[in-house]
Amino acid sequence: MKIIQKRIYEGQNIYSHKKCIKIDVDLQGYCEIPSKEIPNFNFNLVNMIPELKKHRCGIDEDGGFVKRLQEGTYLAHICEHIMIALQNNLGIDVSYGKAREITGDIYYIICQYEYKNTVIEIANLAIDLINSLIKQIPINFEGRIDLIKGVLQNEKMGCTTKAICDAAKEYNLPVMQLGDSNIYQIGYGKMSRIIEASIGNETKCVGVDISCDKLLTKQLLQNQNIPVAEGNKVFNIIGLLQEAERIGYPVVLKPQYGNKGQGVILNIKNQRQLVEAYINLRKNEKDIIIEKYFLGKDYRICVVNYKVVAVSLRLAPFVIGNGIDNLKKLIDILNEDPLRGEDHEKALTKIKIDSELMSCLSKRKFNLEYIPQNGERVLLRENANLSTGGIAIDCTEEICEENIRCCINAAKTLGLDICGIDICTRDIGIPIGESDGIIMEINAAPGIRMHHYPSKGKKRNVGKAILEMLYDEKPENIPVVSITGTNGKTTTTRLISHVLKRMGNNVGMTCTDGIYLNDNCIHQGDDSGFDSAKTILMNRDVDVAVLETARGGLVRRGLAYNLADAAIITNITNDHLGLDGINSIEELSFTKALVGEAVKKNGFVVINADDEYSKTIINRFEAEKIYFSKYKENPLIQENIAKGKIAIFIEDDKICVINRNKKYEIVSIKELPISYGGTLEYNIENAMAACGGLVGLKIDYCMISKGFMDFKHNSGRFNMYNYCDRKIILDYAHNIEGYKAVISSLKKIKGINNLIGVIGIPGDRKNDVGYSIGEICAKNLDKIVIKEDKDRRGRKIGEIAGLLEKAILKTNKNANVKICLDEVEALKYAIEISEKDDVIVVFYEKIDSLLGVIKEKKIKPIDTLDKKYKTLGI
Repeated sequence: MKIIQKRIYEGQNIYSHKKCIKIDVDLQGYCEIPSKEIPNFNFNLVNMIPELKKHRCGIDEDGGFVKRLQEGTYLAHICEHIMIALQNNLGIDVSYGKAREITGDIYYIICQYEYKNTVIEIANLAIDLINSLIKQIPINFEGRIDLIKGVLQNEKMGCTTKAICDAAKEYNLPVMQLGDSNIYQIGYGKMSRIIEASIGNETKCVGVDISCDKLLTKQLLQNQNIPVAEGNKVFNIIGLLQEAERIGYPVVLKPQYGNKGQGVILNIKNQRQLVEAYINLRKNEKDIIIEKYFLGKDYRICVVNYKVVAVSLRLAPFVIGNGIDNLKKLIDILNEDPLRGEDHEKALTKIKIDSELMSCLSKRKFNLEYIPQNGERVLLRENANLSTGGIAIDCTEEICEENIRCCINAAKTLGLDICGIDICTRDIGIPIGESDGIIMEINAAPGIRMHHYPSKGKKRNVGKAILEMLYDEKPENIPVVSITGTNGKTTTTRLISHVLKRMGNNVGMTCTDGIYLNDNCIHQGDDSGFDSAKTILMNRDVDVAVLETARGGLVRRGLAYNLADAAIITNITNDHLGLDGINSIEELSFTKALVGEAVKKNGFVVINADDEYSKTIINRFEAEKIYFSKYKENPLIQENIAKGKIAIFIEDDKICVINRNKKYEIVSIKELPISYGGTLEYNIENAMAACGGLVGLKIDYCMISKGFMDFKHNSGRFNMYNYCDRKIILDYAHNIEGYKAVISSLKKIKGINNLIGVIGIPGDRKNDVGYSIGEICAKNLDKIVIKEDKDRRGRKIGEIAGLLEKAILKTNKNANVKICLDEVEALKYAIEISEKDDVIVVFYEKIDSLLGVIKEKKIKPIDTLDKKYKTLGI
């Protein structure tokens, strides 16, 4: 069994609305061999992964999967369960998976995941394990699991980050990881906010830098008369001893630059201990501070947006003896608590046996072999940081107003909107100035898990407080509009973007010719997929995202966004079949449906009520549906009207909207510029689709009307030019319905002498698509020039052209047809053979080179807004 291909889906996709990995595998002759026929396979598998005994596998009882193994099941199915079980063993809560045959030994396997790099390694291990069980050659299974644990540890979201991201999800805000970093983006566009743990979007770098310098922090606090420990920086042993004598024992040594209590040595009582501690600390630190040691309780005060939101009493880690076990065993027992993790990924941290722990025991004349008496409490560390194994008790309601003011003043002194302030005092309910208390230090990027998971007391949702601080008002996202379908996606996308842009919005748009921020093209190319959408969603100038979402991107990467405010399905017709495993119109419809499924509960799905296959997926959508149709009598239009919902239709040659039983006239179809006097019916449909999306966004009807009327240029879509009493039309139609729509519109033009077509299709289309287009052209065009795309998509040179020529001549053996493979040369040849009053239509691949010909020959465009276009005989 081997992996052919892996695909990672970071969001909703055609296989699952959850994150999942898809691996294509070759079973290498085992597609019809159940595991029960492979010697010892089932026995060894379940012994190695006992978690599999819990899998029900469609049987409503524990052990369902084992029963399937005994009955006989197949390797791809087993691989799916192994991947789920291994993730569950690592504490990752996933349950969805499936395996399906592609053909013969080739299968695909879908498995839900939470952490991308981890699931990739698990997929590799699952395949290697299956192969080892087949060949009965052992692998280092435990070693591989340990390696995967390391990968998981590196990419797992920490408690602090998770608390903020969970709060974002409560507000239905999307969360995106930036690369493989620990930095996350909440929201899209202008409403996006960046967090790195508890460092917020507006946290000042200079404030963070100051807090990292413990000496500078102390000096700034002293300047504001805030109590701190007396002390200073020391550079050698003589200065160390002099400073200790000045401030008096006991003292504390700490790194000038540090965090998590690392390197801090407390309660040093004499010269011998001091010199020994200093020498040890100098091995790793060159900048060292000595301070007066204060005896008191260790409190952490969390300040968010210059408000105290949580207070915790921190207790250093300890064990309680049972009279039987030694300290090493008691620490091991304590670390078995499922709430304790290796770092910050769980509520508590495991206690590590290191030099600081050994030093703490040594001061009390203990070692790890010491057996405490029953009930005897043994302190393991002198600092109470959670990162070194401490615990926390909530004391938020105990802090007095004077201490609250002191903490806020301290945070403002450093300019930190989010910080953790460590106070040593006898009682946080008494002003620290009256209780011999001090601020020990101020921490940027404070851990907040102690407040979310106190060992005792009330949980405090600091993550939510941080999220709400990131937004001046109620957290919300920018609107997202997603447009899919077979034909008309780009025009619909452009129309919506134009209306929103003229209202003053910064519109981020993706479509088949590029990525745009308003009129600025950020990237040129076919940008209707995942990465292009991410470009817009991560651009912090964007007020609203309008995303063309094509089939290819849906299949290969899924959706880049979580939920749209409005989704539009223009139509679903026979195109791209045979690609990416989509072989039927029903499968294509299922794929397109994903866009309509991923809509907010209060959002809208806009559907073409005249389109046969769009209607078949209506029941898949939970959001409210807006129907559009050329006919008011359409049953779905009537259904929405009867329910007081939104319906869009044509009546008295006008695009009309009925919403809550009130009728609005948007625009006359004969005056709609992109319809060329009502001739281009497909652009009327595109305008209705765009109208639906805009109504779903609650855009004023008057603004929709004005936007439609001054939509000047629809680049590459039925662009018309005048040249020497001829008309040249450039259009991107590249499938059967597109050809039909353009040619039927051309047939309506009066006074045409010859209709000349420069035709071609993408190389990845099925042969029967080429035959159908060839037949359409043979029946409707007077002269035909066949060209080929430069990107032949796997076809040989001349293969597509030969296919089209064969279809044309089969339909009309006398057809006037010429092959001219280069697109530019084909246009030039068409111009050469044209006569007065001829119309040349070019179904292009790349418009820029054709526009070069237009410019070279000084061919003038026809402005659709010019009233004179009506004189074109349309």
